[in-house]
Amino acid sequence: MNDYIICVRNIDNGEFGNEPGTTYFLDIPSSKQNIEVENIIRQKSDWFKLVLQEAVVGQDLNGNDYGDILVFVHGYNNSQEIVLNRHRKIKESLEKEGYQGVVVSFDWPSADNALNYLEDRSDAKYTAIKLVDDCIKTFTLMQEDSCQINLHILAHSTGAYVVREAFDDADDRPRVASTNWIISQIMFIGADISAQSMSESNPKSSSLYRHCVRLTNFSNPYDSVLKLSNVKRVGVAPRVGRIGLPKDTPANAVNVNCGRYYDENKDALKSAHSWYIGNDSFSKDMLLTISGDIDRYSIPTRNLLNGNLHLK
Repeated sequence: MNDYIICVRNIDNGEFGNEPGTTYFLDIPSSKQNIEVENIIRQKSDWFKLVLQEAVVGQDLNGNDYGDILVFVHGYNNSQEIVLNRHRKIKESLEKEGYQGVVVSFDWPSADNALNYLEDRSDAKYTAIKLVDDCIKTFTLMQEDSCQINLHILAHSTGAYVVREAFDDADDRPRVASTNWIISQIMFIGADISAQSMSESNPKSSSLYRHCVRLTNFSNPYDSVLKLSNVKRVGVAPRVGRIGLPKDTPANAVNVNCGRYYDENKDALKSAHSWYIGNDSFSKDMLLTISGDIDRYSIPTRNLLNGNLHLK
């Protein structure tokens, strides 16, 4: 199966750059190792029809098609080679666990230089609107009445910031706010967002909670990339990907602490910030989260300790 990418980078001398640009829709053969301009599908509607068709996994009792689409939003300091590699790791690990839907990656301008952190944050905010307009909203509008495709989001690092900004901006625009759209499952991993800003009373995140069935934040207290002493992030508040969600979150939010799992397997996992991608235990938990068949407190890949959920 080919790889489906939505790219919002500019094109410079026939190649994708690291600045915000037009939204492009790509269908990349499995033999390709990078995201290339030649794989752009010129007709946006053709790309969406292709993805929606492949997302169908069965029919309900009324004969209506149903299925799943997972949209992966990457973080900062990601080259397109890394983006495609992580896209494929997520897809392969989910399929290994039995996922039959489609994985789509939303590729926003992000340099492959760690010193570009602040610029990447600015580009993330600028391009966030395209995530709703050219991805989420379009998927919703193109679904036929007889086809119910559940849309999910997996956001890593600064990708969670992109998602949060996208939802907040969408509710500020009457034309978009009046449209009935909702995401089934939103999952944050290593999220580079202030933990306090994720409280129920904070207006920055209210749209996020309002437009999803459930938000699951996977946190890791050993995530050194999100530490306050990191030179790129001096002065910022504790991050939700490191310390978890605050206590005052709405009922559709849940935190899963991955610290014990990471600490017990750190020699094999290596990166405390991106180990989730392609990991079997996390992928199994993610698939169970996407399916929604089991209550969040009863998902077998988790332990409930002192009222808090931990990844096994």
